[in-house]
Amino acid sequence: MLHATLIGFLTGLSLIVAIGAQNAFVLRQGLRRAHVLPVVLVCALSDALLISLGVFASAQVSEAFPPLLPILRWGGAAFLMFYGAKAALAAYRGGGHLEAATQGAQSLKTVVLTALVLTWLNPHVYLDTVVLLGAISARFPEARAGFATGAIMASFAFFFSLGFGARLLAPVFARETSWRVLDGGIALVMWSIAVGLIRGG
Repeated sequence: MLHATLIGFLTGLSLIVAIGAQNAFVLRQGLRRAHVLPVVLVCALSDALLISLGVFASAQVSEAFPPLLPILRWGGAAFLMFYGAKAALAAYRGGGHLEAATQGAQSLKTVVLTALVLTWLNPHVYLDTVVLLGAISARFPEARAGFATGAIMASFAFFFSLGFGARLLAPVFARETSWRVLDGGIALVMWSIAVGLIRGG
């Protein structure tokens, strides 16, 4: 069981560490220190649900509703293009820095909804958690619970570290230029993922 838990943790961490729209959003909220706990909880709990689904019902899910992934692919691409445009506009306009970042902050409802959309409209999340982790967990037929626990622990550890650890970068992001670079980078990440989804990648 311990071995399966460790493998689950390492596998889950290796999949989630890659930069993506969701991670970029968590990072920005952490830098702004705005609704960080709700955001990391939404992401981690969503991952926990998807990982559990993948580990314990992977075969059934992949065959139950074939049109689901195409729907998620196009919906996710549209949202990422829009969100990327917002980030690009923020980078172009500039004016962002930590002291001003709390002014006009988004409401809790808006932030949570954005986190949910970035999580649940990302087909790669399903591929990583439901399909890939589900397939790997088949190596541990007697310890699926341990594998799932390890992967879920990795998700919680990563999102809490990313969200609350971002404040260590506060001195860097006290400068407007840093915010413009971050917003520009987020826009490129969003658009590149959207293009990949449109191409079916």
